[in-house]
Amino acid sequence: MPTARKRARTYDSGKIREAVQAQLGNVREAVRTLSPEQLALPTRLGEWTVRELVAHIGMAVTAVHRSLDRPAPARQDATVLDWPVATAASSAAIAEFTRGLAEQHRDLDAYLGDIERTLAELLDTHPGTRLLETNAGAMPLADYLVTRTVELVVHTDDLNAAVPGLDIPHDRQALAACTRLLADALAAKAPGGSTEVRIPPYAVVQCVEGPKHTRGTPPNVVETDPLTWIRLATGRLGWKDALDAARISASGERADLGGLLPLMG
Repeated sequence: MPTARKRARTYDSGKIREAVQAQLGNVREAVRTLSPEQLALPTRLGEWTVRELVAHIGMAVTAVHRSLDRPAPARQDATVLDWPVATAASSAAIAEFTRGLAEQHRDLDAYLGDIERTLAELLDTHPGTRLLETNAGAMPLADYLVTRTVELVVHTDDLNAAVPGLDIPHDRQALAACTRLLADALAAKAPGGSTEVRIPPYAVVQCVEGPKHTRGTPPNVVETDPLTWIRLATGRLGWKDALDAARISASGERADLGGLLPLMG
């Protein structure tokens, strides 16, 4: 069931399109350099190898293609804030589909190149207002593209973690959109104004029930960097581990967000 009924943040659709295409291009450039031995390396995503992770990145982008192949829903019934909590429900089907794609597409550079080309064609053809049926519900294409920044940024980080020295860059706009969407998802999951979560330079949100802060220094503050936040929100990093490693600063009795994370399964 959708949990988010807070008004969703608005995004510049042109910048989001550029961000998705730029991050996909960054991934493709890096994949070209990978040896068969590197493609066979394990990842932090269960049994997936690097090859399967790359195949999944392609699958995440072509979710746009598959949605546009289906008839447009009659009305919108979801926003981008509904998407993070909807991802866990289809995890088993996603894993099976990913393994099949990895076997089917042995030339990953050609696979990603075809996705780059066809995505550009589809985005040139369809307006951002075109409704799509997604795993979270019916939402406009422009909004769904915001969720693709999350897929691309998160899995770029997974690739960098799996292959020593890879260091694929994160497009700034993609990283910003991913950070903001996951911060807003936290605020939707735990509405309130007692705790301020700061993720400079991209996001500040108020969350958690309790006395609302109005001026001066908030009594409950959490601050971290974008990639640490993204890893926390997606279960790549635990709250206690991040605290122990001084990746988070948290002050105040309502600053412990461990029970609210991860946001995505």
